[in-house]
Order: sequence, then C-alpha cells, then structure tokens
Amino acid sequence: MIPMKLSRLLPSALLLAASCLPLTAQAWWNADFKQRTKVTLNTTAQGVETKNALSGAVVPVRLHSGNFDFLSAKPDGSDLRVVAADDKTPLKFWVERFDGTNELAVLWVQVPSVAPGTDKNGVFVYAGNEKAAAEATSAALFDGAMAAAVTFSGKAGEPATDASGQIKSAAAVEREANGLIGSAAKLSGQAIAFSGEKLKAPAAGPYSVSLWLKPATLDGTLFSQGPLSLKLVGGKLTAALGGGLAAGGELPAYAWAHVAVTVGAGKVTLYVNGAQAAQADLPADVAPIDGVLNVGEGLTGQLDQLEVAGTVRSDDWVKFAHAAQSAEAKLVLAVTQTEGSADAEGGGEAGHFAILVNNLTTDAWVVIIILAIMFVIAVWVMYDKAVLVGRADKDNSKFLAGFRGAKDVLTVSTQSMKHSQLARLYEAGLRELKKRDVGSAGAAPLSGASIDAVKAAIDADLIRESHSLNSKIVLLTIAISGGPFLGLLGTVVGVMITFAAIAAAGDVNVNAIAPGIAAALLATVAGLGVAIPALFGYNYLAARIKNISSDMSIFVDEFVTRVAENYGAR
Repeated sequence: MIPMKLSRLLPSALLLAASCLPLTAQAWWNADFKQRTKVTLNTTAQGVETKNALSGAVVPVRLHSGNFDFLSAKPDGSDLRVVAADDKTPLKFWVERFDGTNELAVLWVQVPSVAPGTDKNGVFVYAGNEKAAAEATSAALFDGAMAAAVTFSGKAGEPATDASGQIKSAAAVEREANGLIGSAAKLSGQAIAFSGEKLKAPAAGPYSVSLWLKPATLDGTLFSQGPLSLKLVGGKLTAALGGGLAAGGELPAYAWAHVAVTVGAGKVTLYVNGAQAAQADLPADVAPIDGVLNVGEGLTGQLDQLEVAGTVRSDDWVKFAHAAQSAEAKLVLAVTQTEGSADAEGGGEAGHFAILVNNLTTDAWVVIIILAIMFVIAVWVMYDKAVLVGRADKDNSKFLAGFRGAKDVLTVSTQSMKHSQLARLYEAGLRELKKRDVGSAGAAPLSGASIDAVKAAIDADLIRESHSLNSKIVLLTIAISGGPFLGLLGTVVGVMITFAAIAAAGDVNVNAIAPGIAAALLATVAGLGVAIPALFGYNYLAARIKNISSDMSIFVDEFVTRVAENYGAR
C-alpha cells in the first residue's frame, strides 16, 4: 500500500510531467476535431526547390504512428477531413488506405496551388471527431489534363482502374498490398494493357507518361503505345518515338524508381527520379500516339502509380511529383498537433518533447508510468531517510555530549532526544541494569557474565536500530538496478513495433522511422532518469547510515566498559 505522503506526491509528479507540454490555445477550422496533422510542402532550396507555381497538384499524404494519432480517429477513418493551408478551405481528398490496426494510412489530397520557393505550402488533416459522418470522396482528384491515373488500389483478381473509373486494364491484375504508396501491381512478364479514347495524342504530342517501377529483372518494356516506347536493357533506359531516341539513366534492381517521358515542342524527354536524363528531337514523319497502352511487358517486379496526361508536364511538375509520391523527407514534413498545443498558435511546429510524447506506444506508456511511480517512491524514500538521519545526527550529538560529561553513567538524561539511536540503546542498557538492581543500595557488583548479558541485550537493540535505519533503502536499490532495464524493455519493444509498422507499410523514410525510434528511446531516458538520482541518493544515505551505525557500535562498547568499571566486580 502506498503511504499517504506518496499518494499526494504521485499526482503532482504526473502533473509536472504534463506541464512540460505547451498549453496555449487557438480556434481551429472546426473545434469538434481534437487533432490535426500539419503537412508542409517545402519548395525552397532546403526542401525540393521549384521555380514555377504548380496548380492542381495531387499529393499522397502518408499517415503513420509518427505523425497521426490513430487512437483518436474513428476506426475506419471516416472522420478524416483535409483543409487548405489557410485552415479555412476544405479540400478534396480520397483515402486509398486506412489501417487503424497497423496505424498506416494514405490520403490523396488535391492541393489547389503550390507556390515556388516557400515552406508555407501545406494542408491540415483533421481527425478525432466521433460525431463526424463519413464524407463521400472520389479518386477523381487530378487536373483536367490527366488522361489516366492508376493507383492499383483494389482487390486481387480485379482489373486495375484509373481514378476517373473510365479506363480499366484488359485483364485482372495481381497486387502487392504494400507497394510504394499503397497497393502496387505485381509484374510477372505479361503486359498490363489499357485502352480508351483519352489515351491518345497527335504525333508531336502533347503527351506525358510516368510510373514507379521496382524491377526484379533489368530487361523489358516499361510501356509502349503505338510508336512511343520506353525500354529497359541491362538496366539502361531508352525512350523512343519513331526515329527519335532518348537514351539515359539507369535503374537498379529491387529499388523503387520514378520514370517519366514527355512528348511535345518537337522533343521527347526522359526523366529518372525527377531529373531530366535524356532528350531527343522528334522526326518529321512520326505516327500519332494511339492504340493500346501496354505496361510492364517482359518485366518482373512491382509497378505503382501509372499516370498518363494529355499535356507536356514541366520539369518542376515531374520533380515535384517524384518528391511528393516518394515521401521525400526534404519536401514533405508531417507533424501531429493536438487542440490547445503551442504548435497550433500561428501554425508553428510541435516541440520536440511533444512529438516524442505523441508517438509513445502503449507499451512505452506502461513502462514510463511504472517508472514514474518508481521515481516518486525513490524521491519519497530519499526525503524520508535524509530527514531521519539529519535528526538522528543532531540528537546523537546532543546525547553523547551529556553522556561523556556525566560522572555517573546511570544518570544521563534522554529527554527531547526521540530521534537518537544512542539514547535508545542507553535506555535498553538501563533496563537490563535495573533488572539487576544496579545502582541501588546494597546491590551486588556485576559479574562478568552479567556484564556480557547486558551487552548482548544492547547488541540486540543495536541490530533492530540498524534494521530501522536501513528500512526502505531496498526501494532505492530496486530503482537503481530495475529502472534502466525497464526503460530498455520499453525501448526495445517500441523499436520492434516501429519497424513492424514500417515493414507493413513497405516503405522506409525518415519521417516514418524517426519519431517512433525517438519516442521509444524516451523509455530508456525515463529509466535513467529514475536510476541516476536514486544512485546519488543511495550513496549519500548509505554513507550517513554507516556513520550512525559505527557510532552505535562504539557507544555500546563505551557504555558497557563504563558500567563494568563503576559497578562490576573487582
């Protein structure tokens, strides 16, 4: 049972920990939502720099335990809302994936405008409103120039469908649940064929095709349509349109890469991972781009996010699409904010400590709460023992002064010395002497056996006094030895959960890993925070108690010797 002092200290300690979080408040887009994730798109040189404004960009927003509190959201994610950077304008979005169990989600958000050279672009993802009804959302978010945008979401055995629902693959597509963004198509050498009126362009364009590929083999055709093709030969890329040939760039095996080809302004241009890799002039006699669009012929691996547009995508557009879809940490930063936190004021980012606390897993919270209780108990023991030894030293010094100044060893006063162990040992000796009428008229001198008996009785009380002095000190040793191990346990389990979530997501990026790992390490910090003060306190108290114990042993010998001298047989 926790002592009364401890029961009063415990809530105070927990309140102190909570007070480390800022507590300023600001009205949100809707006060019924208890949390939001701020997603920033940094187009400065410190992020992914763009030179021109982009309109109608559609950005995948990845939510995970590092930037989103899934426990606060509804299990199916139906309370999700997306608001523009002004925190006033609702935006169109579509949820490709929401997995509350594994704490992973992917939202596609239509960003009306992305300004160049600024870190003020962004959106807010709101959640945490149990009363919110599910909103009807659609994958048809892309700009009017987008002829087809295929995310490969859907069930295994179904055809792949583009965002508008108008274009489907000719056959069923096998899927990998954890692709680059959400689900991805599994390539087995057979081409995935798409056809439709929107998938065509004049001979000279404008036309753009982009996709993400994770090849297991390095020879095959990424896509082909009429005279336009993009092939992979020994890992090297070649884009061809009629006689125009743009060769450049290499793709490594088993790694995701973004590839795009644009046709227009008399040029065919090849991009790899957001950067221009090659360009060639178009011949005058090229045929129109028409017919079936075949993707992945002769290739094995995974394919994700196929986009076909009836326009020439700019360099900035390709660079931005690559960075946004790959969750490039320099471009996309997402942080969790809760209502009333300081990061809500003026749109600032959350403090480091708030980020750690927001990303603590349940097991880490359990460990930290146990450590908090251990810390409060250790503080209480150190305070209680420090007060005890302080009072004991004061009363012991007072008693010794009287004892050594007394001519008669039996007449020493012990009044107002309730904290003196020496006074209690003296009183124990007097009780034994009174049993033998020592000091009374006509009393027989003490024999050697009687003196030994008196000393044995005092020694018994000395042992009890030592036990009293050392009581509860074991709680400090538990805190010293057990605190770091408990913290380490919380860290190891937290790291395991973080990596399990990353494995389930099928994508590794610093935004997903860093918050979970940092939060997991907080458990180890808490363990050391318990053990280090307890270690200092234990060593200090052990030295003080050792001195008192030595004084007690010396006093017993001194007292018995004086009794034997004055009242023993001669």
